Amino acid sequence: MSMATAKPPAVAGTRPDGARPVFNGEKIRADFPILTTLCHGKRLAYLDNAATSQKPRCVIDAVTRYYQSQNANIHRGVYSLSEEATGAYEAGREAARRFLHARDAREIIFVRGTTEAINLVASAYGQRNIAAGDDIILSAMEHHSNIVPWQLLCERTGAHLRVIPMNDRGELCMDAYEKLFGPRTRFVSVVHVSNSLGTVNPVKEIVRIAHSHGVPVMLDGAQAAWHLPINVQELDCDFYAFSGHKTCGPTGIGVLYGKLNFLEKMPPYQGGGDMIASVTFEKTTYADVPHRFEAGTPNIAGVIGLHAALDYLAAVEGPEMLAHERDLLAYAQQRMAEAPGLRIVGTAADKISVISFVLEHVHPHDIGTILDGEGVAVRTGHHCCQPVMDRLAIPATARASLAFYNNQADVDQLVAGLRRVLEVFA
Repeated sequence: MSMATAKPPAVAGTRPDGARPVFNGEKIRADFPILTTLCHGKRLAYLDNAATSQKPRCVIDAVTRYYQSQNANIHRGVYSLSEEATGAYEAGREAARRFLHARDAREIIFVRGTTEAINLVASAYGQRNIAAGDDIILSAMEHHSNIVPWQLLCERTGAHLRVIPMNDRGELCMDAYEKLFGPRTRFVSVVHVSNSLGTVNPVKEIVRIAHSHGVPVMLDGAQAAWHLPINVQELDCDFYAFSGHKTCGPTGIGVLYGKLNFLEKMPPYQGGGDMIASVTFEKTTYADVPHRFEAGTPNIAGVIGLHAALDYLAAVEGPEMLAHERDLLAYAQQRMAEAPGLRIVGTAADKISVISFVLEHVHPHDIGTILDGEGVAVRTGHHCCQPVMDRLAIPATARASLAFYNNQADVDQLVAGLRRVLEVFA
């Protein structure tokens, strides 16, 4: 039997020079079975990609194939099925290394998602390096997953949070950021791309400034990883995290990248099988990185599915895909401006295809409910970013988030749905 990852479908069309395939949106859509389903008898316009991405057929097939014909536990079995499963799991680690352009596969740790990755760093790194009176810098636009773990660490240690402010457009105030550093600054953790505003933060500059003060940096890449090319060596960040389910992969799997010199000095995050070198009742010694941080039976199927997803993204990502998303964002913002009383929240000069908006006199939850009846899936609420809503003095927004498999018909359906909202609340 073979554990090879399914080869992603080829993207139709080539340039005249025979170089890279031309982005073919309709062929891409055909790779995603769910996009052919109906919602309330209407064509599905899925515009909640910031919450989770849809899955191409090759990912679904890879997970199904593992459970149907390849299922075995890994690392400890001497029989062939276990050895092949182990090979597939570690091949997933190498795929993640390539995706992030990390230097060494040992710098890749599998976790449940970005949330667990941040908790791991806050616990394992913070336990050894952060003490009472120290400062941790976050930004005003963080997801709760990049706030609460650091608050818990502060409660345990007596450290303090410092916050980079943002302007009304949803951009970080970089002058204020640099002024936050002091002799007790120990760590910076910042979102790469805001899930509530779409802002692309100047993370390379954020890292450079922090390193000039001798401070390590973690980047939350949950929203960035499938919209932007990521090269952790060029960014020079010390930790980077992303979730599989937001990169066309399965739920319950994610990746933490950490520079090897940091990981090797960090204690385990959890204890159990597969993260040990030896155990007695008197003393336990731990496995080398990365297995030290992967206690217990991991999400093997999740890693195999993630491998298929990353291979798929490698086949479709490129300038054409990025241009398609930029064009679609511009088209959506132009069409949505037709709706009376609609205001877009988050107008940063550099942003990806996330459009949060409010509609005068209509609660976002009502917007979402009526749009659902029109076959349009959007997210409503505070998007796990209550400090952002407080800063902008709004309780919530509706959010339409676009992906490379969306098209102008999805946007047109959204705009038609907004007309229906206005009719109901006329």
